[in-house]
Amino acid sequence: MTSADAAGVLEHSDIGAQKNRVVTEEEWLQKWEMHNIGFHKEQGHPLLQKYLDVLLSGRSGLRIFFPLCGKAVEMKWLADMGHCVVGVEVSEQALKEFFAEHSLPYSEEPVPGIPGAKKLQSTSGNISLYCCSIYDLSSSIVGKFDGFWDRGALVAVNPCDRQRYAGLMITLMEENSSYLLVTVSYDPNRHKGPPFYVPESEIKSLFGSHCEIKHLEKVDDFSERHRQWGLDYFLEVLYLLKLVS
Repeated sequence: MTSADAAGVLEHSDIGAQKNRVVTEEEWLQKWEMHNIGFHKEQGHPLLQKYLDVLLSGRSGLRIFFPLCGKAVEMKWLADMGHCVVGVEVSEQALKEFFAEHSLPYSEEPVPGIPGAKKLQSTSGNISLYCCSIYDLSSSIVGKFDGFWDRGALVAVNPCDRQRYAGLMITLMEENSSYLLVTVSYDPNRHKGPPFYVPESEIKSLFGSHCEIKHLEKVDDFSERHRQWGLDYFLEVLYLLKLVS
């Protein structure tokens, strides 16, 4: 049985023991401090490159949101194309590494309405990264967005917080927004996460009342890292979400 076949067998709504798993903010900060960031893709994500036209829909000068952005290289890539990129990340180290690794000068300022939060903004002005909890953000603080790249975000959110997360994302979507969502599929009884297994049935329950959900592609992303987790298959699943008018 290929890994893709196996995924078909195990596409069910039971997320096993993951349902009650909670990863604290401190644990995420520690991952960055220890450089335990196997989720970071140095070369950018092939699915974003492949489906860039779906995200942009021929439009220029878009506002694009990267939830739980880490130091995603695609932020620089999209900003260089003339888009305005906004990200949010709890680790200040991740954001500073982003600017340093791309040799981008930036400034820091407090965020009105969010005590302790910082906004790190490129001097060019088209990359604004918020260092705070994503749940502290709202459309009144960051505005709304024409495009979303949600990779390593929904799958990193604690399962008990998914409803809250999805609700926030929906409030940040412009009318014609294209939301690219990457989830992961594997046997949730063999790995505790993160990244967490999010079945298609849950995507429908989280976003289905507001969005049209289109399954775009399923790709085999299995690696030695996943084998060490005790898995025998690991897939990335890409969806496109569009607000229902």
